[in-house]
Amino acid sequence: MSVVCLDWETAHTHGEAWISHHRLRHRLFVERQGWNLPTYNGLEYDQFDTPAAKYLLWLDESGTARGVTRLLPTTEAYMVKEVWPDLVDDLLPESASIWEATRFGCDRDLEPALRRRVIAEMICACQEFGVSHDIRRYLSVMPVRIFRQVIIAAGCPVEFLGPIRKLASHRTAAAYVSVSADVLATVRRRLDVGAPVLMDKAQLVA
Repeated sequence: MSVVCLDWETAHTHGEAWISHHRLRHRLFVERQGWNLPTYNGLEYDQFDTPAAKYLLWLDESGTARGVTRLLPTTEAYMVKEVWPDLVDDLLPESASIWEATRFGCDRDLEPALRRRVIAEMICACQEFGVSHDIRRYLSVMPVRIFRQVIIAAGCPVEFLGPIRKLASHRTAAAYVSVSADVLATVRRRLDVGAPVLMDKAQLVA
């Protein structure tokens, strides 16, 4: 069980992980959350699944994705800028040091203890990736409850950027999540993650 970083060029290196992550996204965001998103044969995708995107996937023993998130540099087209610019009061970022983090989720079918572990390791993996790529902040849109109960509770500083709006029945906002070696150390300590979790370091080349 590990967290790996994949993109269009490296998707083939982990068998069915790539396609399983699109299936998991369909279950999480279309079936459970009821979002109106493009789908095909039980796979969820959108226009931001591009060669610029990096995907952090938590894989189980069979190589199936159980935790997911998508990361995009804000120097490329990204979701907040194209879809939800009204959630940000200030200027929208366009910087190599600010990446958008979207599609963060964990398989709801996992038993609670393993689910907590997956979420903890995914948060650590995001920080590890960020530190490795000189990223200072992630821009993210998610329910305010998740920001507070998961991201902030894990030790990540969060700066809300604009109004709270109701999207798909959730009170949702855009925010920056700080990235640094100090934040990573705090997150590891709070979540009891004693070692790096993001495997295949050779794939961390931007």
